[in-house]
Amino acid sequence: QVQLVESGGGSVHPGGSLRLSCVVSGVSWPPYCMGWFRHDPKVAPQGIAVIASDGSTTVARSVKGRFTVSRDNAKNTLYLQMNSLKPEDTAMYYCAADPLCPWLSQAEYNYWGQGTRVTVSS
Repeated sequence: QVQLVESGGGSVHPGGSLRLSCVVSGVSWPPYCMGWFRHDPKVAPQGIAVIASDGSTTVARSVKGRFTVSRDNAKNTLYLQMNSLKPEDTAMYYCAADPLCPWLSQAEYNYWGQGTRVTVSS
């Protein structure tokens, strides 16, 4: 059974930083993509960053230069380093994985974590 467990969310002031982690277990696929997505009731769900098993990445324009996605294949762990956080980054952040690589097309991901909440406010 595939499981994804996120951690690292919290509350920070604007300009602050957080590092999210997502541990994946139960995966027996060949190389796969992992990504971060965020949902907030006030805006449309958004794909944030995706990284393939070879290290190729794609990052949403809204966070480029502030967020960095990385992964440790030996630990089956995905990371999202978030710097210079803004109030509009407030959302539930979810990690997702898939044996294919849908990149930022979140509807095509088959495996999701439960999410971790990020709140940016002064």
